[in-house]
Amino acid sequence: MSRQVATFFGVGLLPWAPGTWGSLAALILGWGIERYLGFWPLVVATSLSIVAGFWACRTELRDKPGDDPSEIVIDEVAGMWIAMLFPAAAFYMRDMSMVWPGPIAAFLLFRLFDIKKPWLVGRADQRHDADGVMLDDIWAGVFAGLATLVAAALYHIFLI
Repeated sequence: MSRQVATFFGVGLLPWAPGTWGSLAALILGWGIERYLGFWPLVVATSLSIVAGFWACRTELRDKPGDDPSEIVIDEVAGMWIAMLFPAAAFYMRDMSMVWPGPIAAFLLFRLFDIKKPWLVGRADQRHDADGVMLDDIWAGVFAGLATLVAAALYHIFLI
C-alpha cells in the first residue's frame, strides 16, 4: 500500500517528468475536490496527503538513505494541494469556488519553487532523508500559495 500512496496510485510511474505529472494530477483532482465538494474537503484531502506522504516515504525509503526516487510523487501532491489552499481560501471567503487563473498560477509557481528549490525548499531537500522528500514540497507549496496570492493582489491593484 505504501508504494501505491508514494506513486500516487501509479502516476509517478509515468515516463518523463513524473513530478510534473504528479503535480498535474494533484491540480486536476484538487480542483475537482474544491469545485464539487468544497473548500473544507480540500483541506482534509491535503492533510491526509501530508500524513500519508510522510508514512509512505518513510516506509518506501526505510532501507534507502539519501534516495529520492522520481516515482515518489505523493510529495508533489501534498505540496500542490497546499499551494491550492491559498487561492481556494480566498475564493471561499468570497463564497465562491476557485476559478481560473488561481489554480493554474498555483501549479506554475509550485513547479517553479519545486524545481529551483530556493531557501527553505533547498534546505529541506538537502536533508537527504524520507522526511526531506516531503518537506521540500511542503515548503514549495507554502511559497507557491503565498506567491499566488501576491500575484492576484498585484493583478487586482494594477490591472483592474
